[in-house]
Amino acid sequence: MHYDYLIVGAGLFGSVFACEMKKRGKSCVVIDKRNHIAGNIYTEETLGIHVHKYGAHIFHTSDRRVWEYINQYAEFNRFVNSPVAVYKDELYNLPFNMNTFSRMWGVRTPSEAKKIIEGQISEVGVAEPKNLEEQALSLAGKDVYEKLIKGYTEKQWGRSCKELPAFIIRRIPLRFTYDNNYFNDLYQGIPLGGYTAVVEKLLDGIEVHTNTAYKDFLEKCMGKGITFGRVLYTGMIDEYFDYRLGTLEYRSLKFEEEQLPDCSNYQGNAVVNYTEREIPYTRIIEHKHFEFGIQPGTVITREFPSSWKPGDEPYYPVNDERNEKLFQEYEKLARKEKNVLFGGRLGQYKYYDMDKVIAAALDMAEAEK
Repeated sequence: MHYDYLIVGAGLFGSVFACEMKKRGKSCVVIDKRNHIAGNIYTEETLGIHVHKYGAHIFHTSDRRVWEYINQYAEFNRFVNSPVAVYKDELYNLPFNMNTFSRMWGVRTPSEAKKIIEGQISEVGVAEPKNLEEQALSLAGKDVYEKLIKGYTEKQWGRSCKELPAFIIRRIPLRFTYDNNYFNDLYQGIPLGGYTAVVEKLLDGIEVHTNTAYKDFLEKCMGKGITFGRVLYTGMIDEYFDYRLGTLEYRSLKFEEEQLPDCSNYQGNAVVNYTEREIPYTRIIEHKHFEFGIQPGTVITREFPSSWKPGDEPYYPVNDERNEKLFQEYEKLARKEKNVLFGGRLGQYKYYDMDKVIAAALDMAEAEK
């Protein structure tokens, strides 16, 4: 048996690519080492609620092509991401906007807020930031940094802001309007029925094998005379090459899910961030609020950043100078691989929003014509 494409990874990138190649009359087989499809956007129904098993995923885009594409496979609700942040006994709206500044300083007008921020930036007097702390202070001032950035960032990266490079925070969006919409994108929402149902539609009619590792599958196929014209690999690029040049670094996440059948509303918002360093988790997600749920119970997930080692699930690439150089060396090896494509956040060592994943997969499929 011969397939035109072996697609390694049943996440969003691999599934969009497989769907597009099937439309072009190509035969595809999709494998995934996990026991389910949909990768990190996998949702599972619990207490009648679509639970985001790998953290909150809110679809947003300003790319009309992507929005029209994904709407072929899902109907979206009108969810707007408006997280709040808890610092000690204080509650703040995110992103940083006039509601945030009003709560923090008791101001009402943009000019009042700007005056305070500019004054604090001037007091810091950092002309050339040498680390993330100095960068943040020079962009937002002391109060915003210490209450809403410092602890959260140190939990995310597992080290002091003074030890993190300045480029991690290139800019801090300060909005001087009373608008709690986190994203500026034109289109935003959550797919009705959850993300897994979207991926099921993308993979409709395509052969899929879960609980299947890439190298094990290749060995099995060799014994049965099964061949492939091309491979799309969406796993870790360094793992594909057996880490021969060294290991790329990631940050990982651990999730603590709690079912509360007797509580109809735990926190009143889909996402609540906890910005103190002393609280070990970065946020609590209450999944029913993504779909305006009225179920009698609720499900929450606490999200804990963690260090990463081979064998753990990689989430965020550590795009510092050392890792970028190493990735570029792996890219050189990848370009020499005949008939192998590398895609997605792991194959391209890049943090992708969902709309960018879809756009990149569509572009790759188009280039395969």
